Amino acid sequence: MNGRLMLLDTASLYFRAFHGLPDTLRAPDGTPVNAVRGLLDFIARLVTDFEPTELVACWDDDWRPQWRVDLIPSYKQHRVAALLQGAPDVEEVPDLLVAQIPLIRQVLDAFGIAIVGAHDHEADDVIGSLATQASGPVDVVTGDRDLFQLVDDASDVRVIYTARGMSKLEVLTEEVILTKYGVSAHQYADFAALRGDTSDGLPGVAGVGEKTAAGLLGTFGDLDAIVAAAAERGAGLSESVRAKILAASDYLRVAPTVVGVVRTLDLATPDARIRPLPEESLAAARRLSADLGLGGAADRALRALGNDI
Repeated sequence: MNGRLMLLDTASLYFRAFHGLPDTLRAPDGTPVNAVRGLLDFIARLVTDFEPTELVACWDDDWRPQWRVDLIPSYKQHRVAALLQGAPDVEEVPDLLVAQIPLIRQVLDAFGIAIVGAHDHEADDVIGSLATQASGPVDVVTGDRDLFQLVDDASDVRVIYTARGMSKLEVLTEEVILTKYGVSAHQYADFAALRGDTSDGLPGVAGVGEKTAAGLLGTFGDLDAIVAAAAERGAGLSESVRAKILAASDYLRVAPTVVGVVRTLDLATPDARIRPLPEESLAAARRLSADLGLGGAADRALRALGNDI
């Protein structure tokens, strides 16, 4: 029997941890560690409750890939920190969190958690590729609705959705998505393209909300068929909706590429098995925990990962 792989949308989790715990939580040297501690508690909870056998922290090596921006310039534009013209995009992140991101990587590595990113791609694309190419069941942990498109009952790919908080986790299957949105999981990317998403700077089709988008997909099946129907008067679209689709034709031509997660990355297969650390590595992890003042959060995570603490 194959084990269950858990894929963490790491930035989604450490942002939530940072905003959920006071920044008065500090290392002995004064460095803030609220995001580090909160992330470890999330991991302890997730591993304990869902019992994966493998765990990967997926990383944004490029949080705003240029190839997506070239297609839709507004993509995540509102998250870009002000910089000199021509300088690389930098995400607007609170300074007290910026200081913790290298520590998060250091702690994950010390605790034996595989970290995987991909050049010129977001963590979503890493998750999409690992989930699609996995040989067994997969749990994707995220607060990002874009990843709902990966849900696949036949392949046993679920999303554990964190947007309502860790005390109200939602496990999304195809039935849940259909009930919540009126579309199937494999239609979700087209649904998101039509509806738009202000959090990602995706405009959507003006005047088309969730209800209309779901109705169009229920009638026509996919975005290509909707666009084809709009090109021909009398093909089943009302004139008002047809006009809206035609007005957004340039956007709709590129939106599926931007919204759709990449599933074909050739990633080095990490050793992601959850197992106790060797004695020397465990001692090093505990020293790092003491140095950073991670306290009970570190102990809970190490225990959940199979270590005798």
